[in-house]
Formats: sequence, structure tokens, C-alpha cells
Amino acid sequence: MVSKYPYLRQDFTASIVVFLVAVPLCVGVAVASGVPAELGLVTGIVGGLVTGCMPGSSLQVSGPAAGLTVLVFEAVSKFGVSTLGVIVLVAGLLQLAMGIFKVGRWFRAISVSVVEGMLCGIGLVIIAGQLYAAAGLTAPGSGVGKLAGLPKALVDALGNSQALASLAIGAGTIAVVVLWKQVPKKAQAVPGALVAVLLATTATLAFGLPAATVQVEGLLGVLQPPGFDAFGELAGPAIWGTIIAFALIASAESLFSAAAVDRLHDGPRTRYDQEMIAQGTGNTVCGLLGALPMTAVIVRSSANVNAGAKTKASRVLHGVWLLLFAAALPSALALIPIPALAGILVHAGWKLIPFRQIAALWRGHRSEALILVVTAVAIVAVNMFEGVLIGLALAVIKSAWESSHTKLKIVDQGAGPVRVHLSGYATFLRLPKLLDSLEALPRQRPVELDLTGLHHLDHACRTILENWAEGHSTVDTQPVKITAPATAATGDKAPAAQ
Repeated sequence: MVSKYPYLRQDFTASIVVFLVAVPLCVGVAVASGVPAELGLVTGIVGGLVTGCMPGSSLQVSGPAAGLTVLVFEAVSKFGVSTLGVIVLVAGLLQLAMGIFKVGRWFRAISVSVVEGMLCGIGLVIIAGQLYAAAGLTAPGSGVGKLAGLPKALVDALGNSQALASLAIGAGTIAVVVLWKQVPKKAQAVPGALVAVLLATTATLAFGLPAATVQVEGLLGVLQPPGFDAFGELAGPAIWGTIIAFALIASAESLFSAAAVDRLHDGPRTRYDQEMIAQGTGNTVCGLLGALPMTAVIVRSSANVNAGAKTKASRVLHGVWLLLFAAALPSALALIPIPALAGILVHAGWKLIPFRQIAALWRGHRSEALILVVTAVAIVAVNMFEGVLIGLALAVIKSAWESSHTKLKIVDQGAGPVRVHLSGYATFLRLPKLLDSLEALPRQRPVELDLTGLHHLDHACRTILENWAEGHSTVDTQPVKITAPATAATGDKAPAAQ
């Protein structure tokens, strides 16, 4: 008899692995975002039990993401924890609308350089901010302030025994996470982040190290469904920029994660619009509970695939284990030293910086590398939302420039016809320079004009080329010979060959 759940054992095992990966990340992201640790677990639970049950991407796992830490921290600092639920709720409703109106697939058209630049900027701000947390110091408010203040923070830490002990816990946590990849593969079944946090907690308790620990309020105590006062914030324009940033960045991160997860397995492919609806539903529920926003998280998703998951049951079960942990063992969170969580997030921030992609782009597409770097710098210097907008604006300007760029190559061997090759995009923006080059050609020589390299030929250029060809020919020379591109490639009727 064929079992109704043929992959239950594989999915059960994978769910345990994902749960162990999720616990330190949920707690760490919440603490770094300036909210109670339990809210990170609530978002992880919703990601498993709500989003995990919905169609879209069968194997990717959702929860609180390091990529939104900076944005959440800014929102909490500006509007307060009580308003966070409203922001997440409305952002979730926007995601639902985008999924219903089939906008999800269009996120795949966002410039990869902008997305990589966004992740790079987020990674830099996370690293800078969490280095202060690792030393038990207060971080400056701005991204530039965090980076600029690091030398002074290091000097202060070196002169303070308590800060040094805290910094040692954070550094040890990072070392364990990095070195855990070198242990035998069987041992790697236990996630390195969990091992690092457990070792840091044990060392802190055993040696009585003076490190701050996670503050615990209890699962029910931290839930703050948004009230009428919080909804009143929607009347002001300031909050809408944050809401739109939440919706767009969470959607982009989730759908790019889905594309990455699809490359890791041979199962059903992601249905992007349905995945957008699933993410929107999850964020709507998180908003009603006053929890953190969620995205699909590549760290948990890749762990799920690598652990052998076959169906969505694994991610749903991981939500069950998170719920049981939060309900039965909340006091265990109070033992975790904050420097250990800071170390986990420093490592996560480092992995967000796309070093290989930057080097590859610089070698082959320097303009794309420039967009990536400018986006990252803008996020550090200004904020998340405006930094992404700057990156998108640069990508649009680059595309507009390339779409109006025409290359003109003249081959004159001294005898025979002058050969002129046009390639790229021939639009009215390039007419003055194009005409200057064509009118400078010798009138006593035959000319062959090759347009087969053109990707686009607009009406203005077509007309001008026809007029030039007619006027350039003289009684004593052959008419200009035009080799036209295919009509479908030009977007307009090609000029007739003379």
C-alpha cells in the first residue's frame, strides 16, 4: 500500500534542521531590530504555519530576515513598537494586491546590480551596528556614524574589561560559525549558529562573564495588536515611505530567494504571483499580531533543501517546533548573551556582501559594478528606501543611455566603396552626431551602409537615412547601397535598399 505521505521521514528530519537554524536567527534579528526577542519567534511561527501552508514556492522557508533589520530598527526608532504592526499589516496588504494583480513576476526584472547593492549596503550597516552590540556599546544612529565611530569604539573597548569580555564572546561566536564548516559532515547536521550560541551561553554561565543577556517577556506578553492610535499614523505621509519600502524590499528579497532555491532542487518551480500572495498573507498576520515583517530567507531555505526536504510539510513542521519552543521554553532565551547574537548577525551581514559578484562585474560590466557600489553607499549614507531608489534611478538612466547608443564604424580601404556599419540603437537622440559622420563621407565614392547590427531603428532615423542616401548620390557615382536589418528587430519599417 502506498503511503499517503511518502516523504514524511525526509520532511520531518529537514524540519528539525530548519528549526535549529531558525531559533538563533529569529532571536538575533529581533534583538538587533530593537524589539523583544519573542517577536522574532512569532514571525518565524507565522512563516511556518501560515505562509508554509500556502502555494508558491514549495521548499523555501519564511521568517524574520537580517536583510530587513536596518529598516525595522529605523521604523521602530521613528514610530515606536506599537506602530510596527500597522506598518507590517499594510505592507502585507500591498503584497497581496501585487500578487492578485500579477505583479510578482515583474520583480524578476529588477536590476540584479541594484539588489546586490541593496544586500551589500544592508550587510555593511548590520556589521557596523552589531560590532557595537558585541562590545556592549551603544551604536550611533546613522550608518555613516556607525562606520566612522568604529575606531573610537575599539579604543573604548580595549580600555574596558567588561567590553573586552563581551567582545570576546562575540568574536568566539563568529569563529565557531566559520570553523564549523571544517568539522565532519555528520556533525554539520547540527547548525553552526546553534552550536556557537550554545557554547557562548555555556561559557558565559560557567565563567560568570559580564555580558548582557536577552530580555524575556513571555510569548503572550509581547504580542501587541495595533490599536486605533497606531492606525491614526496612516494619516501622515511620513509612514507611507516606510510601508512602501517594507513591501518592495520584502517582496524583492523573497522572490530573488525563490529563484535561488529553484536552482537547488529538481522539484516544482516557484509560481511567483502565488508566492507574493503567500508572503502578503504572512505579513498581514504578522501585522495583526504586532510582530516583525517576514521574507523568504535563503539561509533557512537552503538548509531545508540540503537536509532532504521534499514537500512543504518540512517548513510547516518547523513552525510547529518554533511554537512549542516559544511556549514551553521561553526562559531559555534569557540565558543567551547578546554578544553571541551579535556575532551571528555579523557573520550573516558578511555573507550579504557580494564580493565575487562585485569583482566579476568590474571585469565585465563596470557600469553595473558602479550601480552596485553606489546603491550600497547610498544605503549606508542615507537610508534603505532612498538608497534603493537611487540605485533604481541609476539603472534606469543606464538603460536609457544604452538604448539610445549607436556605434558607427567606417571602413575605407582607399579603393572601392566606403563601408559604413551601424549597430546598437538608432534613435532621434543620436541624429546630430550620426548625420555629421555621414555627411563627411566623400561624395565621389560609392557607399555601402550596413544596418544589420541595429537592434532598433526609429521612424526619425529611418527617414533621415533615406533622405541622406538620396541626397548623397551624384550623377557620377553609384547610389548608396543599404543593407537593411530585419523589420522585426528594428521596431520600424527599415529603409529600402537603394
